Amino acid sequence: MRVSVFGLGYVGAVSCGCFAHDGLEVIGVDLNTDKVKMINDGRSPIIEEKIGEIIADAVAGGTLRATTDAEEAVLNTDVSIVSVGTPSKANGSADLAAVERVSEQIGRAIAAKTARHVIVIRSTVMPGTVRGLVVPALEAASGKKFGEDFGVCFNPEFLREGSSVRDHYNPPFTLIGQGSDNDGDAAAQLYAKVDAELIRATIEEAELVKYVCNAFHALKVTFANEVGILARAMDVNSHHVMDIVCKDTKLNISTRYLKPGFAFGGSCLPKDVKALVHKAREKDLDLPLLRSVIPSNRMQIDRAVDEVLKLGRKRLGILGLSFKAGTDDLRESPIVSVTETLIGKGFDIKIYDKNISLARLVGANRDYIEKEIPHISSLMAEELSEVVDHAEVLLIGNSSPEFAGLAAFCKNGQTVIDLAHIDELARADGINYVGITW
Repeated sequence: MRVSVFGLGYVGAVSCGCFAHDGLEVIGVDLNTDKVKMINDGRSPIIEEKIGEIIADAVAGGTLRATTDAEEAVLNTDVSIVSVGTPSKANGSADLAAVERVSEQIGRAIAAKTARHVIVIRSTVMPGTVRGLVVPALEAASGKKFGEDFGVCFNPEFLREGSSVRDHYNPPFTLIGQGSDNDGDAAAQLYAKVDAELIRATIEEAELVKYVCNAFHALKVTFANEVGILARAMDVNSHHVMDIVCKDTKLNISTRYLKPGFAFGGSCLPKDVKALVHKAREKDLDLPLLRSVIPSNRMQIDRAVDEVLKLGRKRLGILGLSFKAGTDDLRESPIVSVTETLIGKGFDIKIYDKNISLARLVGANRDYIEKEIPHISSLMAEELSEVVDHAEVLLIGNSSPEFAGLAAFCKNGQTVIDLAHIDELARADGINYVGITW
């Protein structure tokens, strides 16, 4: 495969060297004549472990060269990789000028090609950029049609400065956001020598993954730093604490709690976050990340209320009142907060939760429902069908297994707002399905 790489900065230089090292014929493209000359002299334009030797060997072996001539590069390659920078503007948005400029250059070049050309965007861009900016620029400059005459993919990089060559060959996965399987196949050929899981996605999903990964990395650094600030103020060894925290790979360093859904609740998470924030205030510490957790969680509750309100229908059925399926614990249950808000707004509500029944509740839970939410207990039904028959809108509060088959009980076109992301409901026919963050 013959590949042109636009942009000889950090990502572009590493891509040029590694793809050429893997046996692909690579042409690097950049407006900067100094970078082009360095590549052609067998020198790396960046300082990075191993990349200097890799580029020198590739140039000597004839698999890598560089040019300032975009048209010549495109005409002599099958795939063009765009790895130009997208720096921040003053308002925080990404500056896409270089991406647009290169897209236009490639478009003008493919206008003269008869063979199908595939463009692979590696620059970090927001969802919608490839289809909304890159594709129109290519089409306008080439006079050709995306999907018919040329293909476009989005292939984010996961390279860390200082270990980029190792990261190229040992990534967590290879992600290709594709417009079609054929375009994705062309992009996948770039990684024939890379032993990693290949994941196909839509272009927009792949665009967002890159931002989410970087935001998550920033979040982890900030979280650990706030733990360190608080731990130091309490004379606790923060590194030892976090070493222990990281040993939990079932919940802490895992996929748990990392799926978009409804607000958290229960007897532990809300009170313990509040306690940490309170302790920070006692120590005159400002921990913005931890301080924002409870307000952000509250906003998710408000979002559920808004989803109901905007439908403009008053007969509501709530399925699942406990904060988590398989429990009768109502303490800090976010769906209880939703229910109380909607009662106050005059909704005609019936509730079903097989685990919540005054006859079965004992101890703290019985006291809670009798003292704190007695107005809710009077709205509870013994049968799921009673609630379904009553409601114009059904609100799913937790992932109790019996709700997976809910569509079979629903009236045709009945609206179901799912706060628990029950896959069977999302795929069901005959209902008007609404998710909260999907």
